[in-house]
Amino acid sequence: MSPEPARESTLGISGIKALTFDVFGTIVDWRTSISEEGRRLGEAKGIKADWVAFADAWRGGYTPAMDSVRSGDLPWTNIDGLHRIILDEILGEFGIDGLSEEDRDEFNRAWHRLDPWPDVVSGLGRLKTDFLIAPLSNGNVALLTNMAKRAGLVWDCVLSAELSGHYKPDPEVYIKAAQLLGLRAEQVMMVAAHTFDLRAAQAVGMRAAYVFRPLEFGPEAISEQPDLEEFDVYATDFLDLAMQLES
Repeated sequence: MSPEPARESTLGISGIKALTFDVFGTIVDWRTSISEEGRRLGEAKGIKADWVAFADAWRGGYTPAMDSVRSGDLPWTNIDGLHRIILDEILGEFGIDGLSEEDRDEFNRAWHRLDPWPDVVSGLGRLKTDFLIAPLSNGNVALLTNMAKRAGLVWDCVLSAELSGHYKPDPEVYIKAAQLLGLRAEQVMMVAAHTFDLRAAQAVGMRAAYVFRPLEFGPEAISEQPDLEEFDVYATDFLDLAMQLES
């Protein structure tokens, strides 16, 4: 069970002009969305597979793929490209064959069609009243734009790691985001369900709001338990975040 969030900031939250949001896991339920896309593909193509395990494996290749870009083993490749590399690998691991190039491309674009958590759309609508709001995701601009269009995410603009040529948690991602917004780092609050993301944002001077997403990796997963004194705000969901930040 998630702890009750603090009602007052431990570090103070005055002066914030913009909120930037992690997307995969914080905004969208990638695990359910991808496993459902896989199930529908399997029904259409007569493929039997553990699609939840497939979703976990696809997501599991995410960090190693980005590390390959960081190390120079891969040239700069956006997330669509990395997702496709991972997909081609795990199809073989799961014994899935017979998919055409068109099938693979369409399945890869499932990451453009992820469903938001139930509180997200209404929560963002409230937060947009007082703040500039934008994603700050490793997802590429096309992916984030298509996702927003489909899911009704009311961003003021779309910020992506792609714009810096780096991947989170590299500091260049957060620095570039503040620059593009025309703000100082301390005027921007990063919102995420992952402590590594928030710590990286704090390291360049941004503020940090932790949102609990205990079901990101499924109901049986052990939820991350952050230090309740480390970040500016702790919220159970986006509606709670809006309530805490409303002026």
